[in-house]
Amino acid sequence: MTRHIERRLRALAEEMTSLRAELGVLGEQLAFQQDVVQDARVRALVAETPLADRELRVASEDLRRIQRALDEAATRLQGLLTEQDRLLAELLPEPTTG
Repeated sequence: MTRHIERRLRALAEEMTSLRAELGVLGEQLAFQQDVVQDARVRALVAETPLADRELRVASEDLRRIQRALDEAATRLQGLLTEQDRLLAELLPEPTTG
């Protein structure tokens, strides 16, 4: 049983490392896309054309998509951390009262 827990903990560590890297990339993409949306917003206000409005709408949708992916990755990471805590608790002996 202990070996199974240790193997799972190692697998979790690898998953969390990968997920943290993914979160870093998504964070950079989010910051970039926020700038794109801001630029598109200014162009839409100045140009007042259907094309500028469409570009703003597309940029905003992309921003929401990236934010959703970032939120989902953060939720997955939290789930892995919870599972890691549970497995570590199984490895540790129960405290004795006395």
